[in-house]
Amino acid sequence: MAGWGWTVHGDGRSVAPGEVVAPGERLSWGRTAGIGMQHVVAMFGATFLVPLITGFSPQTTLFFSALGTALFLLLTRNRLPSYLGSSFAFIAPIGAATAAGGQSVAVGGILVTGLALAVVGVVAHLAGTRWIDALMPPVVTGTIVALIGFNLAPAAWGSCTDDGCSGFRAAPVTATVTLLAIVLVTVLFRGILGRLSILVGVLVGYAVALVRGEVDLEAVGEAAWVGLPPFVTPTFDLAVLGLFLPVVLVLVAENVGHVKSVAAMTGTDLDPYVGRALVADGLATTLAGTGGGSGTTTYAENIGVMAASRVYSTAAYWVAAGTALLLSLSPKFGALVATIPDGVLGGAATVLYGMIGLLGARIWVQNRVDFSSPVNLMPAAVALIVGIANYSWAAGELRFEGIALGTAAAIGLYHLMRVVARWRGTHDEPATPASVPGGTELTH
Repeated sequence: MAGWGWTVHGDGRSVAPGEVVAPGERLSWGRTAGIGMQHVVAMFGATFLVPLITGFSPQTTLFFSALGTALFLLLTRNRLPSYLGSSFAFIAPIGAATAAGGQSVAVGGILVTGLALAVVGVVAHLAGTRWIDALMPPVVTGTIVALIGFNLAPAAWGSCTDDGCSGFRAAPVTATVTLLAIVLVTVLFRGILGRLSILVGVLVGYAVALVRGEVDLEAVGEAAWVGLPPFVTPTFDLAVLGLFLPVVLVLVAENVGHVKSVAAMTGTDLDPYVGRALVADGLATTLAGTGGGSGTTTYAENIGVMAASRVYSTAAYWVAAGTALLLSLSPKFGALVATIPDGVLGGAATVLYGMIGLLGARIWVQNRVDFSSPVNLMPAAVALIVGIANYSWAAGELRFEGIALGTAAAIGLYHLMRVVARWRGTHDEPATPASVPGGTELTH
């Protein structure tokens, strides 16, 4: 790469067998634009589900997602291809914070999370990343990811009040059709369509909801074609900030996994950019927290597009960021997305939350975590129960719930048992193999 530009790969029209288009290369601008728009489609379903589930504005989330992606590319000097979409790790703390103090308090929590992640990135950039692997070996990372997914299970089922029902219970027929559509599309189609099963399933569920009269399009007709998204000013409540602390650890794992995945697929050493990636995602999340967007993370969906196309050009991500920004400046588009009813969201959430939970188990399997060792088994066991049952504890103004307490249990008990077992010689040191690249993204 010369400066901030891209060199043309080959003839600019095709990728030879066994070759890849490197981050510093590009195909012709027409083909690059097409691939960039593919990235927008790939991130679309998951990125919009988070604000729809949490009650945030989809238009605002897309706006900050686009800006965050551009910021990420700038700070990583166009060397690390990634789209920053909504992180599912924020769903539970946003829900709890919104219930406790309103949406502005949740936005404040996102802002603080972003700042904390940026600080971790600065430390990683200056001191390297070995301390991250030591703090969060695969048994701990997998446990944290698993308890985040399973902690959300009640939200997928929903609840009923005098004002109506939410989640799956809001419209069981529509939710069931949505769930089945996602499952079937995953196995019926190859390539990009199979990878977009969540988006396709939501579209199928939306069509069913339209037929059943569950969609209200009045707001779409009233919305303007062009305009800025609605912004929310953050406020800060110490009582709920503890809910967001575990998200920092998950975002660290997601970003490190993303860098390792791209490095493995392109055959380049990207370790020097881990710190920059963490800082960039932290600042992008902070930016989202200044105006009401969902917290961001690197996206596994877009890894799939790159793997299928063998095009890792960051030029395509600039196109994706620009396309997303243009879409975010249409209130009518945002209003249309916001009409997706609870039944559709409940069906999609049933699949997504379960997948997030099992991603934790996949991390254990891929890294060959040995659960015959009590030092691995007990911290994971305790943390999962704490997270799933949603234990809570208040310390002054701070309130900690299942995900925060489960995360603390996973990290604290693992290192406590490891130190004591080594001191007493009561159990063998648990094996901690290097993390498998790309095993931690909390997305489809």
